[in-house]
Amino acid sequence: MDNLIQTLAISAIPILFAITLHEAAHGYVARHFGDPTAWQLGRISLNPLRHIDPVGTILVPAMILLFSGGGLMFGWAKPVPVNFGRLRRPKQDMLWVAAAGPAANLFMALFWALLLKIVVGMPDLDYSLALAEMARVGISVNGVLMILNLLPLPPLDGGRIMVSLLPIKAAMKFAQLERYGMIILLALLFTHVLDMLLRPPLVLYMALIKTLFGF
Repeated sequence: MDNLIQTLAISAIPILFAITLHEAAHGYVARHFGDPTAWQLGRISLNPLRHIDPVGTILVPAMILLFSGGGLMFGWAKPVPVNFGRLRRPKQDMLWVAAAGPAANLFMALFWALLLKIVVGMPDLDYSLALAEMARVGISVNGVLMILNLLPLPPLDGGRIMVSLLPIKAAMKFAQLERYGMIILLALLFTHVLDMLLRPPLVLYMALIKTLFGF
């Protein structure tokens, strides 16, 4: 029981910020390209409380993290509302709005990696071990969310990027997958196909992080 509480306590902060700042980034970039919807609703915020979905941000990630032994993380925040029709160039700007979430996860991963590098080089203190483990969770969680969201499946960010890049007729047909996207994603998750898809890019991601920071 103590180990369970410790795992949740160490993982809570990096998971919470990985999910919620991902969503805030979408709103910020949408505002930059002409859609103030998220800003008008108060959703462009670094306050995680504005983005928390009790089920997707807390319950589901905690259960999956525990039952997978820490090897898998999946969850979601309240989607930031984006009205693509209000973007200055809807089809082209959709790419940047969609890419903002994974980009936020990449920057957070680099932050946690830098923190881990600093903590490892510090003298041992009472909180050093917990902080190092929190940083490791941050690196892992942000890598998973970045790569997961780049899968070319609507409504994931990778799916929206594909819609932006495809010719208009192909984009319209591809976008129709969005109504089935979550069902497909859950099927991939529970049949472990998702794990097989994510594992190779995750291995490469971790190798790059280790090389860049000299771990």
